[in-house]
Amino acid sequence: MQEFSALDGALLVDKPAGPTSHDVVDVIRRHFGIKKVGHCGTLDPNATGLLIIVLGRGTKLSEKLMGDDKVYEGTMKFGEATDSYDADGELVASLPVPPLTLDQLNEAALPFVGDLMQTPPMVSAVKKAGVPLYKLARQGKVVEREPRFVHVYRYTIDRIALPEIDFSVLCSKGFYVRTYAHDIGQLLGCGAHLKSLRRTQSGRFDVGNAITVDQIRELPPEEIAQRILSLPQVSRMRSACGKDRQWKFYGRFQSSSD
Repeated sequence: MQEFSALDGALLVDKPAGPTSHDVVDVIRRHFGIKKVGHCGTLDPNATGLLIIVLGRGTKLSEKLMGDDKVYEGTMKFGEATDSYDADGELVASLPVPPLTLDQLNEAALPFVGDLMQTPPMVSAVKKAGVPLYKLARQGKVVEREPRFVHVYRYTIDRIALPEIDFSVLCSKGFYVRTYAHDIGQLLGCGAHLKSLRRTQSGRFDVGNAITVDQIRELPPEEIAQRILSLPQVSRMRSACGKDRQWKFYGRFQSSSD
């Protein structure tokens, strides 16, 4: 029987706004004194929520875990478009916001459900000729980007307080929620950007079971090690996820007909 180290597996972290995903990896590297640490899906610095950290031999699962579908909760602000499509960017347009109704918002979101081709924002880690787009954006360059195939399973509008709305979306790997907000704003004619974003689920992994970065800094490594999901545990959770591709475990997204 193959033996695994206690540090071979995955740690669920609730990333705060501010640090990069790589900053969180560095905190864990220093805390445990190990080099083989990675993450499964970048969160922008000001985004919060679930960041799956893989350690030791768990790093071999990185690509598989990154491929899982995700649930995000966010706030979209209408009337202001930015160059990065989020609140960190420079304002490029400011327009009046009409008195949008729930029906109008649903109509605008409907074209972005199902299979679609989505163009990544310039401020992103996607590479063009080997260079990350965000580096080109810092040089003031705008280059052509290849649209990528993504899928949106479902969305909900959770709060309307114009010029802002809160929403949730269940989507595939590679989906840019910033672009989603920007495109809906363009469709409505008033512009929009993503004000805030939180990832709550990835596959069967839930932010409710995550540890905070402050806890990682404060608690002894032995105590944090008890929160690491072993490789067999991770494998079982992914297998269960694969058997339930209708996403019925995402309760808030179940329609009454499910």
